[in-house]
Amino acid sequence: MNQVGAKPGFQRGDHVHWQRFSVPYEYPVVFAHDVFAPASRVLARAILRPPPDRPQRCLVFADTGVLAAWPELAGRVRSWFAAEPRLELAADVAPVPGGEEAKRDPRHFEAVQEAIHRHGIDRHSYVLAIGGGAVLDAVGLGAAIAHRGVRHVRLPTTVLSQNDSGVGVKNAVNLKGVKNFTGTFAPPWAVVNDFAFLGRLPARERRAGLAEAVKVALIRDGAFFAWLEQNADRLAAFDPEAEEFMIRRCAQLHMDQIAHGGDPFERGSARPLDFGHWAAHKLESLSEHAVSHGEAVAMGIALDTRYSVLAGLLDDGGDDRVARLLARLGFRLFHPALRSGGTPTKPALLAGLDEFRQHLGGDLTVTLLSGLGKGVEVHEIEGIRVLRALDWLERQEDAR
Repeated sequence: MNQVGAKPGFQRGDHVHWQRFSVPYEYPVVFAHDVFAPASRVLARAILRPPPDRPQRCLVFADTGVLAAWPELAGRVRSWFAAEPRLELAADVAPVPGGEEAKRDPRHFEAVQEAIHRHGIDRHSYVLAIGGGAVLDAVGLGAAIAHRGVRHVRLPTTVLSQNDSGVGVKNAVNLKGVKNFTGTFAPPWAVVNDFAFLGRLPARERRAGLAEAVKVALIRDGAFFAWLEQNADRLAAFDPEAEEFMIRRCAQLHMDQIAHGGDPFERGSARPLDFGHWAAHKLESLSEHAVSHGEAVAMGIALDTRYSVLAGLLDDGGDDRVARLLARLGFRLFHPALRSGGTPTKPALLAGLDEFRQHLGGDLTVTLLSGLGKGVEVHEIEGIRVLRALDWLERQEDAR
C-alpha cells in the first residue's frame, strides 16, 4: 500500500510514498532414497511445479568428491534425464571442486554463470547442484546472479548440508579470506535430500554434520538434545535409522527458524542459528582449514557453552554434558589453532568477534545458552572469560 504524509524521520510537507509489498516463498524439502534410480520420480515431482507444457532444460553441477566416490553417478544422471520426457539435460554433468576450494576461488561461481549463458538456461529452466554445502553455496550464488535468479535445485550429499545449510536461503563464497563475504539471500526452488549419498561419505565428513545437530538442539529443543544423548552411540556408528531421524529433525528446526523467526534474510544483528560459529569460522581460517567446518563448530559449541556457565547464564554441569556428548560423537574439543596468533592474552581467535559483528553490521549479538535447549542473545563477550573457557577446553581434551 502506498501512503503519502509524515512519518518518523520526515517533516510535514515532505512528500514520501512508502512502497510496500510482500513476496511469499515456498519450496519443498524432500527426504528420499536413491532419487536417480531409473523408476524414481521424486526429483521430477519436486522440480516440476506445476507440470510444464513443454520440456524444461536443466544444467547439472556435481561435487568432484561425490563424483569420485560414486563413479557411476554421472551416467545414472544422464540415464535418469533420458527417461524423463518433461526434463532435458542441457549438458553433461559439470564438476565443481568440493570443500572450501569451491568458495575460495571466485572462478567457480563465475563458471556457473558462464555455463548458464552458454547453454541458454533461462529463468524457467533449472540449475541442479549435487554436493556438499560449499558446492551448493557456490553454484547457488552463480544461479542467483545469472538472469537475476535462475531456479536453483539443491541436492545435498553430506550430513551437514542435509540437516543444516541445504534447507536455508543463503548462497555465499569467501573473499580475501573472509568466510561468506560475497553472497545473496535467494531461496532454492527445491531441496531434495537423498540418503543414498551418505553411505559414500568418509567417516570424518559424515561425523562432521552431527555438530550442527547438537547446535540446533541446544538453542531450540531440549528434548532433542536428550535424544542425542540417548542415541549418541548409534549416531557415532552411523546407524541409518538414527541418522535419518536426526537429519529430518534438524532440518525441521532450521526451517521453523527461517519461516517463523522473523528475520529470514538477516536484516537485524542476530544470528541465532549460528551458536558456536563466531569461534568456528575464525578457527577454520586459523587452522588453514585443517579443521573442517563441522569440527570447528563442535569446538565453538563447547567454548560458548562453557562461557555461558562462566557468565552465570547456564547452570553448572551443563557444559560437562555438552562436552561428554561431543566426545561420544567423536569430536575433539580443542585444537592448538584456538590459541595461535596474537598474544597469549589476546589470541587471534578473539578477532572473530569483530568479524562476526561486521558481517551483519550494528552491535555484536552472540547466542549463548540459558538452558540446554534455550538460546539467549548477549551483546558483549569478555576476552578474559574466553581465555578461561579455552583453558577448560584444553583440560577436557587432555583428560580424554
